[in-house]
Amino acid sequence: MTSSATRVNILDSAFAGVRDIVDGAGGYGGVEPTPEWAAEVRRLADLRGATLLAHNYQLPAIQDVADHVGDSLALSRIAAEVSEDTIVFCGVHFMAETAKILSPQKTVLIPDQRAGCSLADSITADQLLEWKADFPEAVVVSYVNTTAEIKALTDICCTSSNAVEVVESIDPGRDILFLPDQFLGAHVKRVTGRGNLHIWAGECHVHAGINGDELAEKSRTHPDAELYVHPECGCATSALYLAGEGFVPADKVKILSTGGMLDAARTTASKQVLVATEIGMLHQLRMAAPDVDFLAVNDRASCGYMKMITPAALLRCLVEGRDEVHVDLETANIASKSVQRMIEIGTPGGGE
Repeated sequence: MTSSATRVNILDSAFAGVRDIVDGAGGYGGVEPTPEWAAEVRRLADLRGATLLAHNYQLPAIQDVADHVGDSLALSRIAAEVSEDTIVFCGVHFMAETAKILSPQKTVLIPDQRAGCSLADSITADQLLEWKADFPEAVVVSYVNTTAEIKALTDICCTSSNAVEVVESIDPGRDILFLPDQFLGAHVKRVTGRGNLHIWAGECHVHAGINGDELAEKSRTHPDAELYVHPECGCATSALYLAGEGFVPADKVKILSTGGMLDAARTTASKQVLVATEIGMLHQLRMAAPDVDFLAVNDRASCGYMKMITPAALLRCLVEGRDEVHVDLETANIASKSVQRMIEIGTPGGGE
């Protein structure tokens, strides 16, 4: 706790823990995720008529108290379908923006508006406009992990599970500007063999930090384990190399979105699975397949932005009705078209 921490206002809760909320340099703290906290969160959500959405990378306590847990696109689509007029999105800021784009008439709250994303921040609207000027006839394909401004400059969005399908739907003669993740772009280029796919050099700092050496070592010490690798990871190419060289059986290496990992977990015959993605995913995997031993390839792969959605932040959000996420209607309308085009191509699949 920092000396500059300031206490939040107490507005609508008799729960004693509200008085302990402090706002420090690393976010809101001072509250433990006790059963009493969970009961108060649920009570306040009901009072506000709110649906609680939690991303797969959130803290386990946040996932457990939510109404729905999943990837960002799936949660945004749920936000549009539920009857509640208030959405509390426990994730990073671009995710809450996507929910607002798909539900412009609803109130969308994020427990801490400072929860950003290194991947979404790796390209600005001005940078994309300059890139488009260099390739005026190109089709812009943007991963859903982007800001509303970028989506509004995008022709078709994609997810990690349908990026190949989206790219294959585009005229082979057209240049494609693929952004912002270079590792997902490299995976798509490898699978499609598309020579005119131009890739932005962005990355998620967490996924980029899961490297091939760690992957090779974990595979060596767990020779019977399956391997689930997110295509945003810097080690995705290494995983395919290990399979190609026979160090790991090819049928045990799976490049998967977070939703794809859950689907694979529910049907796997393996007793042990190595997981290369943000460690919050392990909670959902272990619930999906409790008899399987899921191990992180890098147990330090934790997103500090995701973890800014603390028990204190969620409680404060529900007490104060903050922080509200705004996307101007014109931007939301244009951005929604790039998402809709993706959905029209086929199954939208997992958001990340």
